[in-house]
Amino acid sequence: MAVAEDFTIEEKEEQERMVLESVDRFLERDVEPFAHDLEADDTYPQEIVDKMVDMGLFGATIGMEYGGLGLSVSTYAKIVERVSTVWMSVSGIFNSHLIMAAAVERSGTEEQKAKWLPKFASGELRGGIALTEPDAGTDLQGIRTRADKSGNGYSLNGAKTWISNAVEGGVLAILAKTNPEAEPRHKGMSLFLVEKSSEFKVDKRMKKLGYKGIDSGEFVMEDLFVPGENLIGGAEGRGLQQILGGLELGRINVAARGVGIAKACLLKSVEYSQLRKTFGKPICEHQSIQIKLADMATQVESARLLTEQAALAYDREERCDMEAGMAKLVASEAALSNSLEAMRLHGAYGYSKEFDIERYYRDAPLLAIGEGTNELQKLIIAKQLLARNPV
Repeated sequence: MAVAEDFTIEEKEEQERMVLESVDRFLERDVEPFAHDLEADDTYPQEIVDKMVDMGLFGATIGMEYGGLGLSVSTYAKIVERVSTVWMSVSGIFNSHLIMAAAVERSGTEEQKAKWLPKFASGELRGGIALTEPDAGTDLQGIRTRADKSGNGYSLNGAKTWISNAVEGGVLAILAKTNPEAEPRHKGMSLFLVEKSSEFKVDKRMKKLGYKGIDSGEFVMEDLFVPGENLIGGAEGRGLQQILGGLELGRINVAARGVGIAKACLLKSVEYSQLRKTFGKPICEHQSIQIKLADMATQVESARLLTEQAALAYDREERCDMEAGMAKLVASEAALSNSLEAMRLHGAYGYSKEFDIERYYRDAPLLAIGEGTNELQKLIIAKQLLARNPV
């Protein structure tokens, strides 16, 4: 699975088709038969992760010069949609990793890119981003973790929580304050790559309503030494800007996840409505059910189009925080709505642990919270709308 940047449009389309077919085979063979039991037991899917390493998915959006697949974000979003239709948690394992990689590829020094990106692309070293703290989630400028100069590096002190891949991953991009007195506050924030070691371990795994299988960890840092060469970009005060670029990719990923869950709910509902009979006929022949299915299908397609639009803007290297915010907002709400409608349509079967509907219902709420709440997305959309259309 490789994509060359100098391919013709036809060749790129053929490459995308081959990649997506490979993903479909992987999901059918290695994920779908095991997802229900792994999710129910909240078991980390190590064998599935190993298969994703072999497929190169941990290097999906990393440039080919660093050993990655060099896929467009448009293709990547389609992969995420397919994965999330089967089991959303799996997409989170490589999403957090690729946000970290994007921060290095976009903002790192040449030495950092050469050192880290080949390991990220091969899956030899996997990780995520450590932003959220007990008292700072959406408001990243409110973080309290500090990075103070110490010899030829920095000493980190603080706490991080709800960090994907924190337990099973080997490296984290940690956001910290290098100048707590800076104004505006974001100019005092920096981003560090921190490898797991005997001095840095993450053992606490958070228990969650949904999004099971993937680990979400919490940890405290007390005088944790980080070499100065691990400061991404080699200069202080750029951390928030560096991570926000990665979060555009993350929000497109969350949007694609929303499309996947909304689509899964729709497909299950279309199938069930043709099999379940009431009053002597399949329930799909009742107008009330037809209206539900029509609304669900429309939400899926609306969310997919917005997600594709955001992904294409990212591929053109345009600022796309508004487009990514719109996609994330609409797709996550589609997932929430469709999961509830699917449960209503399935009745008691939807409420049963034996079927997948209740899993979609538990997984969907995370999408309205993660990568910035939907309320925050509305503020980002409005701010950019005004900035792009001044009077």
